[in-house]
This record gives sequence, C-alpha cells and structure tokens, in this order.
Amino acid sequence: MALIVQKYGGTSVGKPDRIKSVARRVAGYVARGHKMVIVVSAMSGETNRLLGLAKEISPTPDPRELDVIASTGEQVTIGLLAMALKDLGLKARSYTGGQVRILTDDAHTKARILSIDEQNIKRDLDEGHVVVVAGFQGVDEKGNITTLGRGGSDTTGVALAAALGADECQIYTDVDGVYTTDPRIVPEARRLDRITFEEMLEMASLGSKVLQIRSVEFAGKYKVKLRVLSSFEDEGHEGPGTLITVEEDVNMEQPIISGIAFNRDEAKLTVLGVPDRPGIAYQILGPIADANIDVDMIIQNVGHDGSTDFSFTVNRGEYTKAMGILESVRQHIGAREITGDNKICKVSAVGVGMRSHPGVASKMFRTLAEEGINIQMISTSEIKVSVVLDEKYLELAVRVLHRAFELDQPAQ
Repeated sequence: MALIVQKYGGTSVGKPDRIKSVARRVAGYVARGHKMVIVVSAMSGETNRLLGLAKEISPTPDPRELDVIASTGEQVTIGLLAMALKDLGLKARSYTGGQVRILTDDAHTKARILSIDEQNIKRDLDEGHVVVVAGFQGVDEKGNITTLGRGGSDTTGVALAAALGADECQIYTDVDGVYTTDPRIVPEARRLDRITFEEMLEMASLGSKVLQIRSVEFAGKYKVKLRVLSSFEDEGHEGPGTLITVEEDVNMEQPIISGIAFNRDEAKLTVLGVPDRPGIAYQILGPIADANIDVDMIIQNVGHDGSTDFSFTVNRGEYTKAMGILESVRQHIGAREITGDNKICKVSAVGVGMRSHPGVASKMFRTLAEEGINIQMISTSEIKVSVVLDEKYLELAVRVLHRAFELDQPAQ
C-alpha cells in the first residue's frame, strides 16, 4: 500500500466523460489498497474563458479580483470528480486550496506556497476517503484567495506530495512522458524513460511545457519521486511514463544531451549608449525587478569611449511594460536610445552529460551556422547551452540540433 498524489491537467478533465475516466482510474488504485490524493486543474479552456470575462469588464483587471474569478474553475472540477468517485461507491471529499489551507504569499496571480496544513487530508485518508484538491490556488495570511500562475496545479500536486510524505507524485497530462523535444516539430522525438531533476528544471525553465518549473523545484528540493504519465491511455494499461529522479540514480553512461528545449515567448530589449560606470546595470534592471518582471539573458558589451550597450530578454508578454520602464530609465541615466525586438526565440541543448563531454557549444554553433542561422545572444550553465535566434528560424534550429546530437536514435 502506498500514498500516491495524482495531478490531472485541464485536458484530462476537459469533459464529463473524461472526469468519469479519471474516477475509474483512481478507483483502480484504491482497489489495490493505495491511499489517494487527487489534484485537478480547471476543465480545459475554462481558465481562459474566466480571464476573458474579466477583461471584458476591465482591460486591466485588479489582480486580487482576478484571482477570485480564476480560482473558480478548479472548484467546479473538484466537485464533479468527487461526485464521480462517490457514484463508483468510493468515499471522497473535495477541498479548495483555502480549505486545505495552502498558505501562500500575497503576490496575486503568481503567488508562492509558504506552507501546507496537511492534518485534515491525513485524517480523511485514514478514514478511507479519496481526497480531491483544487490545484493552482491557495490563500494568503489575510485569507485572500491567491493563484499560483499558469500551470500552478503541478506545483500544488508536488507540494502536497512533499507535505504528506507521499511515495510518488504522478502528473497525468495529455502526453505520455517527457520527450527529447516537441514531437509536433520533430516527429522522431523520443520519450525519455528517466531524466534528472536538474535537466527537467532546465527544460521547464527553457520552454518545455510538460511541467511547471516551480513543481520541479519542489520535487527536487524535497526528493519527491515524480512521474509524468498520460491520462488518455486506458485505465490500468498506461505505460511507465518518464521518471524524474536524482542524478545518482541514473546510469553513469548518461547521454551527452537529453533534450532540445525552446521558448517562443521571448523579447529582447537593448539600451544603447549607456554610461560605462559602476552601478549602471542596477540602475537599468532595478526598476525592471521592482515591476516584478523576470529577466532572462543579459549581455553588456565591452565599454568604448565611456559608453556601452546593455541587452536583456524578458517574457514577450512583459515586453511593452518593460519598454515603458526603460524609456524613463533612459532619461535618468543619460542613455542614447532604447531598441527592442519581440520576434525572437530561445533554443537550448540540455544534458548533465555536458559536464564530462566538452565541445557541446561548438557543435551547436557549427550546426546552426551551416544552416545560415545567426545567433543573437548566448547563455550557458553546467548542463545547458541556450541561444537567442530570430523567431522564424525556431523550427529549423530545433530539427537540425535534434539530429546533430543524435536524439532521434534509440537509447543504448
């Protein structure tokens, strides 16, 4: 008997018959003697519908009220799933994030979990209930409803697994695991049997949409055994999925590169003619950080004649906001001009094998050069090399890099 936390995404609970299918799958686990906690997202398309309604009322909705609205999608799903489980003869109880008391900070629409009171859930499990929890949401110290950002149900699932000491956290989605890259772009992409937390963290941060980055951070920090599975395979016949594990568990003959990740949602901003003096980077990026805008890559050119150029990337959705901030910063610091490009993308090669195999970056750059693809920015870490490219080259770059690193070949 094990304690298992399962998370089901929006497509997995998108229609009543899909919710009934989830209920049958959960019933199978209960029949095998497992204690089950189920975390669900809103039904597919529902969160977008709710946010659309809010924007019809106000073009710039108040974040607190936006969370009140957005959180209702998951509340519908937990009620429906609990009903479906009861119709199968199981004891089930649904909880919103606030009812569990998933305590978060007060950063509305992108809150972070601070603590979880797991006592009610443990009591219900001991009494034989399947516990159904709304993902994506919590409450702050004042009792205000908060949401964790898009994909936050993954984080809810992993955080609950950590708090409860679960034996495994299973993330059910519309794919059957983590792939070497997006199969929609590269049909030869392969499902990985396992991947390290480090690699998955990089893949998530670099644009892989399978898991939300904070869920992987939680899983790695608390050593939660994490598995990605498909909810669209028949109950009891799903494959092994992809196990996300610590590096020490992986065969020493780790492939050099595990995957090619990419992100279309990038924008680049450049401040030209910046005075080359101490503290200038803070004067530029401080106001950006104060506006809660995440910065990714940063490049500062070598100073010449007392000035330099300073470039960085942000999420494309923050581009207009960041440009407005930089215009006021430009006048303050005496920079010459602000330029921007919101038609760029980021492509990355990820793999723990880089640590012991030199030459990954040069192979990546040569492969792109042979296709006439210009690299605008470069960022590296121990286990990844990322490049910023013109967006029109994204699919070509992903395909040629996937082939160059032999990711289309069966694992040895």
